Amino acid sequence: MTKQKTILSGIQPSGKLHIGNFFGAMRQHIRMQEEGDAFYFLANYHSLTSVNNGELLEEYTRDVVLDYLALGLDPEKCTFFAQSDVPQTAELAWILGCLTPVSLMEKGVSYKDKIANGLNPNIGLFTYPILQAADILIYHSDLVPVGEDQKQNIEICRDLAGKLNRAYGSELLKIPEDYIVKNVATVPGIDGRKMSKSYDNTINIFAEGKALKKRVMAIETDSTALEEPKDPDSCNVFALIKLFADKENTDEIAGKYRAGGYGYGHAKKELLGLIEGYFAEARDRRKELEKNPDYVNDVLREGGKKARERAEQVMEPIREATGLFRSFKY
Repeated sequence: MTKQKTILSGIQPSGKLHIGNFFGAMRQHIRMQEEGDAFYFLANYHSLTSVNNGELLEEYTRDVVLDYLALGLDPEKCTFFAQSDVPQTAELAWILGCLTPVSLMEKGVSYKDKIANGLNPNIGLFTYPILQAADILIYHSDLVPVGEDQKQNIEICRDLAGKLNRAYGSELLKIPEDYIVKNVATVPGIDGRKMSKSYDNTINIFAEGKALKKRVMAIETDSTALEEPKDPDSCNVFALIKLFADKENTDEIAGKYRAGGYGYGHAKKELLGLIEGYFAEARDRRKELEKNPDYVNDVLREGGKKARERAEQVMEPIREATGLFRSFKY
């Protein structure tokens, strides 16, 4: 029998999840739980680089759990847990950090981009790739599905695993495969830039009513008059419509754009209805889950236990090789 490959991915609970998160990562996570031994974690250690409010971080974390479960993540098919429930991750990150040249972190493109976008240049942000490497390596992950923007961090992860293995003369860490997710939808925000919490240009997955309508109606468009033909391929509203509509509906709406007499307000109303319909069932499931906090806690508790057990199997020989003494077991 062929052994299942371990799939590892995480998401930061640093704000409300938006449709960019769904089409960029969450949808792939839910699909891949059927394709291997999937470990999905809530990267709350990473969130501390930008969220310095304990109550808010706890709220965001629970929101992400509810969102994933409502959208179809099945804790019976994957290991779903909080990063902070696995202390071995921080333990491994320190060991890796002691092998990491400062110059390697100084080359980090992601760090430079985040600073350029206004994030506080703290040490946690600077050494983010080391903790990310520990997240991956602590489970002997085979596949780490990420977008092109994370390619450098995966290369750093592979590099650090090799450094530790060479330093201690043993294959202590499995080097994960390159697995860059191709053809991931680029989701524009309401201002036309990539949808991101950093830009405050998002449409939340489970927004509804007036809150959802306000965000959709705020999508930026050009000043082409109502009666004039319009190019759907240069319109932010249409780019979002394509994510939700089937091909027949997409082609029909594109035809309306080109024919004239169809305004951006019409398109926004179409988009509003599509978003409401697309997430309707998941929205109802989420409301039911909110009534059962004990179930949510149990999911994280069981996921954390399973993740710790796997992580401890990896850490024990590393402690022995590095000469770290510990008088107790988890």
